[in-house]
Amino acid sequence: MIPPEFVQQLLSRVDIVDVLSPLVELKKTGSNLSGLCPFHGEKTPSFSVSPSKQFYHCFGCGAHGDALRFLMEYQGLGFVEAVQDLARRVGMEVPQDSRSVAERQQAEQLKVRRKGLAELLEQAAQFYAQELRKHPEAIEYLKGRGLSGAVAAEFGIGYAAPGWRALARCFPSYDDAALVEAGLVIAAEPTPSETAAKRYDRFRERIMFPIRNVAGECIGFGGRVLGQGEPKYLNSPETPVFSKGTELYGLHEARAAIRQRGHALVVEGYMDVVALAQHGIRNGVATLGTACTAEHVQKLFRFTERVIFSFDGDAAGRRAATRALQACLPHLNERRSASFLFLPAEHDPDSFVRAEGSEAFDALVDRAKPLSAFLIDCAAEDCSLDTPEGRARFVAQARALWTPLPDGLLKRQLLGEIARQARLADEELQALWQQGGTPRIATDAPASRSRAERLPPARRRGGAGGLVSRLPSPEERVLGLLLLHSAWWEQLTPDEHEALLQRASAPARLLAWLDRLVAEQGPLAWATLRASLLADDVASQDLALCGCVDLAWLDERAAEQAEWADLRAALDTLRRGGVDRGPGRRGSGQFGPPVGGRLAPAPDEPVMPTTSTSVPTATRSKSSMMSAFAPT
Repeated sequence: MIPPEFVQQLLSRVDIVDVLSPLVELKKTGSNLSGLCPFHGEKTPSFSVSPSKQFYHCFGCGAHGDALRFLMEYQGLGFVEAVQDLARRVGMEVPQDSRSVAERQQAEQLKVRRKGLAELLEQAAQFYAQELRKHPEAIEYLKGRGLSGAVAAEFGIGYAAPGWRALARCFPSYDDAALVEAGLVIAAEPTPSETAAKRYDRFRERIMFPIRNVAGECIGFGGRVLGQGEPKYLNSPETPVFSKGTELYGLHEARAAIRQRGHALVVEGYMDVVALAQHGIRNGVATLGTACTAEHVQKLFRFTERVIFSFDGDAAGRRAATRALQACLPHLNERRSASFLFLPAEHDPDSFVRAEGSEAFDALVDRAKPLSAFLIDCAAEDCSLDTPEGRARFVAQARALWTPLPDGLLKRQLLGEIARQARLADEELQALWQQGGTPRIATDAPASRSRAERLPPARRRGGAGGLVSRLPSPEERVLGLLLLHSAWWEQLTPDEHEALLQRASAPARLLAWLDRLVAEQGPLAWATLRASLLADDVASQDLALCGCVDLAWLDERAAEQAEWADLRAALDTLRRGGVDRGPGRRGSGQFGPPVGGRLAPAPDEPVMPTTSTSVPTATRSKSSMMSAFAPT
C-alpha cells in the first residue's frame, strides 16, 4: 500500500510538462501549453496543459488528469508502476508498505520471477527473428502474404526452425525449469523405463508472432505452421505472465493509432493485424485464439470509446461476433459504443485488404453495423416476425441480450426498438418483462425520496410498520466492511480471497471488482471508492442486486467505527455456514446459499480457512484473480 500522503508529495515535486513533453508536442499558448490530443484523433489542438495547476484537459474528448493519471491512461501503466516511474524521475523512494518482511520478500520474488520469464521470452523472440533471416522458405511465405521486411521487423516476426531442440542454441541451460514455465519448452512425463522427462521445443517449423503486453514486454507467442499441418495456429500456454483471456495481440503497437483514428478494430488473427498494418491500418488488434472476453473489452475501452469488431463472413465469424456482443453489453453506455463489420463470406480482413485495398476496407468500417442493430438481428434469428409465435420467440431472445445492458438511455432506446419489432407498446413490453422478474429500467427518482424508499426492498418497512426481518447476510456484511475499508482486502490471505471470489453471487462479483481496483490503485477511502462504484455501470448493477447493502446503507455505516475484529467475525460466521451457533459449535465450514432465511452448507463450494482475530499479517496474492489491467 502506497500512502496517499506520499502520492501527493510526489505530485508536488513532479512537473507535468516534463512528463508530457516527450510524448506530446506542446506549444506555448498564453500561460498554458497546447497540442494535439493523444487520446483521440484531431487536426486542431484542443489538448491543454496547465503548468500552474499541474493538470491536462482536452476540450474535445474530455480527457483530464494529473501526471500520474496520464501515465496510467496513455502508457497503460498500473497505479503502482506509474508511481514508481514518477518517483524515479524526481529521485524519491517509494515507501515500504505495511506488509511483513516475509510477505514483501514473497511479493518481490514473484515480481522477479515474472521479470525473469519476460526476459527469457524476449530472448527467444530475438532468436526467432534471427532464425527468420536464415530460412528463405519462411521469408518467401511472408512475402507471398504481402508483408514487407519493415512491417515484419516492426512486429518482431520470426521463425521457429525444424528440429526438437533448436532453442538449445539460444539457451545453453536447456534443462532450466524456467523454460518450461515460460511455455517455450515441453517436459513430457517419463515412461517407466526412463529416468528423466523428455524435453523439446513447443514451437517447431512455425512463423512466430511475439505477443506483447501494453508495456511492450514479450509475454508469449503465436506460431503459424509453415505450409500444411495441425494445429494451424499454436499459442503459448497460460503462464504467470500470459493469459489469453485478457491479452490482445498488437495492442502495444496499435495504441497510438487507436487514439488517432478514434476507434479500435478487433480482428480474429495475427495475420489480419499485420496485413492491415502493412496497408496503413494500424489500429487493429486480435484475440488470441479465444472468444472476445469482458476483460478484452474493458482493456480496449481504456484507450478508446469506440470498438469495431471485424470478423470473417462465414458462420464461425458470425458466432464470434455474437460472443463479442455478449462481452460488450455490460460495459456500454451513452459514450461507449461497439459496431460490427461483416466481410464477404470468401474474405477475412487479411485477404480483403490485399484484394481490395485499404480505402475499400475503410469504407466498410464506416458502414459497420451498430451494436443496437446487431442485437436486434441476433434476437430475431430463427424468428418469423410475421407470426405471433415468431414474435414471442423474438421477445424471449431479445430479453436475454437486453437485460445485461446498464440502465440508461441506450437501454431505454433499445427497449423501444424491441417493442416495435414485436408490435408491442413500450409500456406493454416493459410490464411483460417485469412480470417475469426483470427489473424495471431505472428512472430519475425525485430527490425528496424518504430514507425508507431509498433502502433495498428487503429492508423497507412492511405494511404493519415494521422492518422486514432479513438483515444483511454474512456475505453482504463482509462485502460492506471491505468496501468501506478496502485496505483490509490486502490483509486477507490468498485462500480467503479465493473462497470469497469463487462464489456465484453479486457480492462475490463486487469483491472481484474491488480486487481489480485495489490491484490497480491501492486501497481507497470510502468517498473515493464510492465515486468509482458509481462510475462503473456493471459494479453499480451488482450492488443493486445485493438485497441489504446499498449506497445509503454504506454511507450510514461509514460514520461508524468498524474494527478488524468485526470483519473477522463476519468471515467466521460465513465460514461456519452463515449461522452464529455460539462458542464450540462449528458449522460445516462451507459457504452455502440461503435456505429458509439461513445459509446452508454447500458441499461443492470452497471452505473459508480458519483464521484468528489477531492483527492481520497476510497479504493478497497476485493470482489469476488479479485485474486484467494489473501489470504482468
